Amino acid sequence: MQDSPALNPTQLRHERVGEFKRKWGPGGSAFGLNERQGAQSYFNDLCNLLGVPQPSSEPGESGQDYLFEKQTLALGQVRGYADVFKRNHFAWENKAPGGNLDAALRQLLGYSLALDNPPILVVCDRVNIRIHTQFNGYPSETFLVTQDKLFESIDLLRRLWTDPNSFRPAKTSRDITELAAQSFAKLAELIRKRGHHPDKVAHFLTQCLFCFFAEDVGLLPGRMFQRLVDNRHFTSTQLTNGMETLFQTMQRGGLYGADYIPWFNGGLFQQIDVPKLEILDISELRSAAQLNWSAIDVSIFGTLFERGLDPAKRSQLGAHYTDPATIMRLIEPVVKRPLLLNWEHIKTAIQRHLAENPKTSAKQGRKLAHEAFVQWLEQLKAYRVLDPACGSGNFLFLALKVLKDIEHTSHVQAQALGLDRETDLVTGPHNVHGIELNPYAAELARLTVWIGELQWRMAHGYPFKMEPVLEPLDNIECRDALIRWESAEETALSPSPKQPAPAAPSPKAVEADWPYTSVVIGNPPFLGDKKMRSELGDAYTDALRKAYAGRVPGGADLVCYWFEKARKAIETNGLGAAGLVATNSIRGGKNRSVLDAISKTTRIYEAWSDNEWVNEGAAVRVSLVAFGHVQNETILNGKAVDLIHSDLSTAKVMSSSQNVTSARPLLENEETALQGPTKGGLFDVDGNIARSWINSGGNPNARSNGDVLKPWFNGESITGRWQGKWIIDFSGLSEEAASLYEAPFEHVLRWVKPARELQRMASRKQRYWIYNAFAPKVKVGLSKLDRYLVTPEVSKHRVFSWLHCGAAPDKNLIVFLRSDDVIFGVLHSRFHEIWALKLGSSLEDRPRYTSSSTFRTFPFPQGLTPADTAHQRIQAVALASGDGSALIPANLPTPALQAAASSIAQAAQRLDALRQNWLNPPEWTYSVPEVTPLGMAASPYPDRIVPRSHLSEADAKALQKRT
Repeated sequence: MQDSPALNPTQLRHERVGEFKRKWGPGGSAFGLNERQGAQSYFNDLCNLLGVPQPSSEPGESGQDYLFEKQTLALGQVRGYADVFKRNHFAWENKAPGGNLDAALRQLLGYSLALDNPPILVVCDRVNIRIHTQFNGYPSETFLVTQDKLFESIDLLRRLWTDPNSFRPAKTSRDITELAAQSFAKLAELIRKRGHHPDKVAHFLTQCLFCFFAEDVGLLPGRMFQRLVDNRHFTSTQLTNGMETLFQTMQRGGLYGADYIPWFNGGLFQQIDVPKLEILDISELRSAAQLNWSAIDVSIFGTLFERGLDPAKRSQLGAHYTDPATIMRLIEPVVKRPLLLNWEHIKTAIQRHLAENPKTSAKQGRKLAHEAFVQWLEQLKAYRVLDPACGSGNFLFLALKVLKDIEHTSHVQAQALGLDRETDLVTGPHNVHGIELNPYAAELARLTVWIGELQWRMAHGYPFKMEPVLEPLDNIECRDALIRWESAEETALSPSPKQPAPAAPSPKAVEADWPYTSVVIGNPPFLGDKKMRSELGDAYTDALRKAYAGRVPGGADLVCYWFEKARKAIETNGLGAAGLVATNSIRGGKNRSVLDAISKTTRIYEAWSDNEWVNEGAAVRVSLVAFGHVQNETILNGKAVDLIHSDLSTAKVMSSSQNVTSARPLLENEETALQGPTKGGLFDVDGNIARSWINSGGNPNARSNGDVLKPWFNGESITGRWQGKWIIDFSGLSEEAASLYEAPFEHVLRWVKPARELQRMASRKQRYWIYNAFAPKVKVGLSKLDRYLVTPEVSKHRVFSWLHCGAAPDKNLIVFLRSDDVIFGVLHSRFHEIWALKLGSSLEDRPRYTSSSTFRTFPFPQGLTPADTAHQRIQAVALASGDGSALIPANLPTPALQAAASSIAQAAQRLDALRQNWLNPPEWTYSVPEVTPLGMAASPYPDRIVPRSHLSEADAKALQKRT
């Protein structure tokens, strides 16, 4: 008798699948077992079919990563609540045939946190196996395996054990959000080009956006909105009417055709004005409908859509945006950690009440524990977060998510302690407040919070709230966060920051109110002191400064006003804490006065002094500051410290001598350092043009154009190489006198005057031919020197350099009215460099030097202060040294002081000589006398350094790189 032929792998698989179906399929021997009777044996048989290990039946440590649920088994301190759990792979819930798999999925979602958030959730009723992915940052996808397709699906199921990451979707939620934003940006542009108002277009598309989301999460039945835009039989008018009817039904709830539409409310559909859509618009809407709108990333959603819907921000499409993890650097210390600390106290009280206590019965202890938990929920329900510059809602959504995560965690942990599970959450959109001036952003902020709330509930197994679906969000206001106007006629002066405010009547404004909240977070607008007038207008800037006079100095950046308002609310209005973003220049200059005030009335308990950020699509450097009455440990730049000073520095052992933020301007340093003048227009010209004008002659006044032309140096000229620019300087001349220098004046008429006509400052318009040169007193001081010292206001390396008296400095140079080598040496010392880094602020990663907070506070050596050496403006003595001659102030009173000055001066002169030789090696360069104006015997300008003609290409490149 011959043996039966061996089965090949395919036949063997068919045989095993058939055996499994005969037992667990309809009519099979085990099909009728109830949920508890059949769950584990079904799963073990499935493991055998797939050739994967079965869960551990032992509660020891080795079995903690893959196990069946047992009533006595705990995962950490929290019960598992899943029929099967495999760490970092899946959680599995079994139901009897015909069981509700949607309810099973909600159950798994509700306990996902207790199971360390497995990436895959599986629900099964023996006939169907549904696989739901929940990879962080990716859309959820569903795979269905029916028993009649079991043979074809064995490899798919086996991957749950062997390769769970293979279920990760191809596109991230961010990818989908970016595609959706690009699509709506195209739509907005198409509709706006046909003359529709941008506000109307943005509001309509916001409604469309929500409809796409609502139907993808099942709030609109039967993909209703997509079917509407996909209907190719509709005319444009019919489609418009259909959309208006749908929006009206969503506004109040009711029937739409044969379908019931929930009452959405919330303000989104309060105003309905659908523009007539053309074929290109409809095609773009159809394309957008194909995206998975349920998966959009709400943490970046508002920013991206604002750029597409707001015409003023369209140029930022495709630019960077702030990573949510960076925003969390403020939300963590201000919202999350203090609340979690409170919950730990509440949880301890609950445990104490539930523990055996001879003084209370078990029933009474349970009642006290429940009351403690209810009080905690009331605390969360009443908790309020305000972002007073909320933009499109990124901070608000992330704060709300933290609140809901904390509440969800507390429910899970309270249930694990033995309390009954509450039916729903108390936290929601009512917990967040916002103030935003831009109406596009304000509307998107509301939508961000709404969608974020719905997504969170869906991801954690909570049903959507209905009637209404959208909680009203009047607490996100569209208004000015800093000032309000007291009378109706002045209300017209409240500008969008981009719109000019009338010069008259003078606006009468008072400080705006902020609602009472628990904490404040946000990213207020970055606008430097010098740009406030051009961006906000003279009337608004003056009104703002008047409203905060005595609290925010006039020269402070706009962001400082938010810091001061938060500080005042902590001091007088019960605000608990604040966490705000500022340009990192808040650490120094006039800006730091607001942090000084914060340090006096409360404390800075966490900060990042110099952090990467994205502002208006551009990478910048910022400071993140958390302050208030919070008992968190003190953390600076991620490390625990004893104290954070107002310049966002610290020291391990604190003493008054180490806290340099208390340094004040010194009288002996006055009238020595000042900022260079702003041009205020295109007064700069190329060097070749300037020289041609100087050589041309022919002016009606018989004077050379050299009277009004000077070589012009900015920060790049000091840290790099001079670009050869000159500047037209008509300062001190009337319009008639200036017009007699024909070529320079013609340049000003053509390139400067038209721009000056558009400026708000009357003086700029009236004196258009004059760039903002030094005051007469300063010019007199400079005229007595043959050279003067400068340093770039902002520079990665702190360098000082000499400029010839015939050269003009730009506004980004700090000018020192001294010519001796001693001040050069003192300012270039290590002592002064450390002082400048400590007392100065920074722009991005480059330190900023200021004449006020950096120079005027510096303690010079005794006897060599600027006041002691003031006479050297007129008289200095040459000191012979090995490399030439160094200058020291004349008439120093003592031999010891003369010796000290001589030593400093010689070192400084040596440094300068070495630097100049390295920058311009004699073998590569030579000096050329600058152009001499007609009628002069010698040039009043510094010599020009030019490369030698025989220089090789390699040497020329090397010379160009030397800075």
